[in-house]
Amino acid sequence: MSSLDKGGQKDAVAAGDTTQDSGFFGQPRPLATLFGVETWERFSFYGMQGILLIYLYYSAARGGLGLDQTTAAAIVGAYGGGVYLATVLGAWVADRMLSSERTLFISAVVVMCGHIALALIPGFAGVGFGLVLIALGSGGLKATATSIVGTLYSPDDTRRDAGFSLYYLGVNLGAFFGPLLTGLLQSTVGFHIGFGLAAVGMAAGLVQYSFGRTRLPDAARQLPNPLPRQRYPLVIAVAVAGIAAIAILVLSGLINAGNLAVIVIVITALAAIAYFIVILSSAAITADERSRVYAFIPLFLASAAFWSIYQQQFTVLTIYSDQRLNRQIFGWEFPVSWVQSINPIFIIILSGVFAVLWTKLGRRQPSTPVKFGLGTLGVGVGFLLFLPFLGTGRNGTPVLALVLILFVFTIAELLLSPIGLSVSTKLAPERFRTQMVALFFLSVAIGSAASGQLAALYDPTNEGPYFGILGAIAIAIGVVLILISRPVLKLMRGVS
Repeated sequence: MSSLDKGGQKDAVAAGDTTQDSGFFGQPRPLATLFGVETWERFSFYGMQGILLIYLYYSAARGGLGLDQTTAAAIVGAYGGGVYLATVLGAWVADRMLSSERTLFISAVVVMCGHIALALIPGFAGVGFGLVLIALGSGGLKATATSIVGTLYSPDDTRRDAGFSLYYLGVNLGAFFGPLLTGLLQSTVGFHIGFGLAAVGMAAGLVQYSFGRTRLPDAARQLPNPLPRQRYPLVIAVAVAGIAAIAILVLSGLINAGNLAVIVIVITALAAIAYFIVILSSAAITADERSRVYAFIPLFLASAAFWSIYQQQFTVLTIYSDQRLNRQIFGWEFPVSWVQSINPIFIIILSGVFAVLWTKLGRRQPSTPVKFGLGTLGVGVGFLLFLPFLGTGRNGTPVLALVLILFVFTIAELLLSPIGLSVSTKLAPERFRTQMVALFFLSVAIGSAASGQLAALYDPTNEGPYFGILGAIAIAIGVVLILISRPVLKLMRGVS
């Protein structure tokens, strides 16, 4: 590239045009800022989540709260669903009140406060207050960060899927180091020190983002659908009434740990239906945009099925790792949470491979519906791979077996998760850009909450039906989506 070309590129970037910028591994340079903040946010998120379940069901003598495993798994599943459900609120605030960029910054502060609460407030009060803050903050951060990544590319930029795959690498760098370090601190010093490290990680992310936020495109600071000022008091009143209603339901016992996952599933499903109705009935979208939203529906359903199994890494697979996995290495037993760093290792290795693959294939790569179908099918195959190890007894399953299973999970994840983030920005009507990303996260919310509810059916002494039936259902859903991929692609109106 000549010096004139370089100068022209800098001028374009300075003006907020990143479509010609390739300064970050062939991608727009502002992607580095989002890559960094998401790395630290995921460090704190997965670091905390890596020790959360065992904190809930370990006995007080081991530093835990002593809940039964079914209730503890339901809480973790409901919390996971709550994180993705909160993307709806975050997306709405970003599109109508604050912009994506401001919402991201404020959400990161809220996440940090949640981790501080877990670290400093003992018992169930710390868990309740901390998890609510982390869920709200993470929800706002996830929808907005993904939306901002989408603004770096023009609609026909073939680098988009590769860019999201690279962004996903940042997610998994944090997901790799978080459980390793918090798990080590938990096993040697205590749970609250581990939660404290998660807070430090989020603080580091905020510092890094503060230096790079000015380089983000102008579109990240725009309000696609501004809320009229006279409606602000109504919004505040609704928010206060909602908080009061939830508090009353919790204090009265109508919402409790036992039914929390089911409540999250129902609320999320109703929210998703309402969102689809609002978008599809809007007079502000074109016929092509409406068709693309219809195309998103089968992808949404397949995604929900995928995440209901994949997210069991934080429920059933954590219990499995604690009770069924042989974690001995030369006479030393490594922490339970370290298992959750296996998947990020594969993501780190393979996300670059997939990014190069999609870039090389260009317009010859499989369509989005086919990728979704293969991803859902793949996670089902991963569950079936548990079946050969049914008779190994307590802590008898070799680590290499779980490594193989999580390798299959990773392949499935890379076929669906970054592609889902990408397609939600490609299919989004202009007036609902961030909120379409939130719709994708609602599918993750349903799956995450379902993973906690399904964990109640898991019996370590009779695992065959559990892994066999759920694996077969996921495979069937994946096959169906592949078979209907052509009509779905037709609805996508030129988006592939």
